[in-house]
Amino acid sequence: MEVSGNTLKIIVFILTLIGTWILVLVNRFLFRKIYEVRKLLYLRFFEKILTTVICVAGLFIALSSYGGFETIWKTMLGGTAFASGVLIFAAQDIIKDMLAGLMISIYKPFEIGNRIELENGTAGIVRDINMRHVVLDLQDTQVLVIPNSELNEMSVRNYSYLEEYRSAMFRFYIAYNSDVKKAMRVIREAIIDSGYSIPGKKMDGRSDYAPVYFMAYQESSLMLTTTVYYMPYTPSEVLISDINMRVNQALHDNGIEIPYNYLNVIQKGVQANTRDSSL
Repeated sequence: MEVSGNTLKIIVFILTLIGTWILVLVNRFLFRKIYEVRKLLYLRFFEKILTTVICVAGLFIALSSYGGFETIWKTMLGGTAFASGVLIFAAQDIIKDMLAGLMISIYKPFEIGNRIELENGTAGIVRDINMRHVVLDLQDTQVLVIPNSELNEMSVRNYSYLEEYRSAMFRFYIAYNSDVKKAMRVIREAIIDSGYSIPGKKMDGRSDYAPVYFMAYQESSLMLTTTVYYMPYTPSEVLISDINMRVNQALHDNGIEIPYNYLNVIQKGVQANTRDSSL
């Protein structure tokens, strides 16, 4: 049975698309196996790049059966320099994000699973990176998707840089007349008693819980700070809530005042007005 030229082209086109889809699945399967051993940022980015290359190459090969790459390229661009300029202008944001993603993957200011804080104060856990953006897990089910180019231009605070665990900074405020040394001891003991904190501070060749520091005089309080370390699988909001509750209760039980802003109002001439009204 003789097969016509158009039918053969259709068969080649379909088989090429099927082969491309199979390669994408194989690529995804292999990287999933790698992720079971190591979840590294550059692997995520490389997976997305390789998937895109496979899809684009497969599409061009499939379309080449209808006239070759040169014909397809001329058809897409309309054979004019204007169309090429429009295409480059439209893709400049994509190219910028891809290059920024490559820079992030190479220099690795953070890794998958790290807790980072952006310049605007937004903090989250790095979930994924692709050619266009980085995905951060925020509290509860909130997710922040930020373009690679925008993130690459920011100063990023990493709470778990090159470490297997995460960390969070806490600030506690006590009244001026408080026993500072006692408050520092009470706060540290409350943190150690938490089931979520771990000894992550490197001190004299061993790991220990971070000290509590007296950092500043505020307008109506003294500021004490410390860093709490915890495992990557612990949600940050769970740890923060637990530590705050424990420290608040411990300070209350030990008679250490937690100050708050208040305003003294002095009324003048009240007594004189009262006497005048009685006449």
